[in-house]
Amino acid sequence: MTRVRRGYIARKRRKKIRLFGSTFRRAHSRLTRTIAQQKIRALVSAHRDRDRQKRDFRSLWITRINAVIRENGVYYNYSKFIHDLHKRQLLLNRKILAQIAIVNRNSLYMISNEIIKKEDWKESPKMI
Repeated sequence: MTRVRRGYIARKRRKKIRLFGSTFRRAHSRLTRTIAQQKIRALVSAHRDRDRQKRDFRSLWITRINAVIRENGVYYNYSKFIHDLHKRQLLLNRKILAQIAIVNRNSLYMISNEIIKKEDWKESPKMI
């Protein structure tokens, strides 16, 4: 029986898998089958955590805004602040509000004062 010389395709595939797993530790970086399993696991985790990251950042922004708002009695609480922003049709998203709260608190104070002033102005005609 003649000898069959194996091609390079399988070696090429394994080499590509090994390059992906080169940063893993111990057997996860040395054994082809284990590397393939860890690759699947890593990609699943990356996909799941991209969605989780969005949630985490939104909650971080909300926490920052709420902390600055309640700090000096600028506004009552976060939910009323956001509600009044929407009523005033001020289209600022939470990311921008959080950056304003951190970098320049006076701007956030000015925004909240404008909302409060306009709310008082709207309520005064109703009292008459």
